[in-house]
Amino acid sequence: MDQIAVVTGAGSGVGRAIAQRLAAEGWTVALLGRRAAALAETAAVKPSHMTAFECDVADQATVDRAFSAIRKQFGFISVLVNSAGINTPRRSLEQLSTHDYLAVVNTNLNGVFYCVAAVLPEMRAKKRGTIVNIVSDAGLAAKPKAGAAYAASKFGVMGLTQSINAEERERGIRACAICPGDIDTPILENRPVPPTAEARQKMLRPSDVAECAMLAIRLGDHAIVEQLVIVPR
Repeated sequence: MDQIAVVTGAGSGVGRAIAQRLAAEGWTVALLGRRAAALAETAAVKPSHMTAFECDVADQATVDRAFSAIRKQFGFISVLVNSAGINTPRRSLEQLSTHDYLAVVNTNLNGVFYCVAAVLPEMRAKKRGTIVNIVSDAGLAAKPKAGAAYAASKFGVMGLTQSINAEERERGIRACAICPGDIDTPILENRPVPPTAEARQKMLRPSDVAECAMLAIRLGDHAIVEQLVIVPR
């Protein structure tokens, strides 16, 4: 059974944790991200199992080129993890600009669609595949601290995940929306007021979300974890 996975946003945070966990369990992992140096840091723990591909998921042409290169080098992609995500410091509706809104939606929602569209045809042909979308609890209920653009993008990813399961399950393809609460990752630095070290200690760790992703990936083909919510205790 081929074990080829693609992880977006693999240069830091949750994407890095999931990629490293997959590699530790023997998967061949293609790392997608915008920063070559960050991807190299991710791959350094198990370079024989991880290969970096610079890619901005908000750019469909770049996504298509990356997935074409991955298929050419490794073959069938049986797992896709969409973890790339951004936010803007000026995120309240009172402050949010059209430019920032589009930047967030283009990465967080459109980027997920571009990656999903890149893997679905071959997954259909093979009649199997797992897609894990890292959403947020802000995709379940809008929160001022997340901002309108982020919430809108994550609600969209929830709808896309549900659509994959509604339309593709009969073809052997499944999707899981993982909805974490606050996670101690670098994206917190983009909050209008970044949380304190004490507040970060109470948050989830990227490794917690990686555990959830592995559950969805490892589960037998006859079952689907459609949605998984994990929050700090």
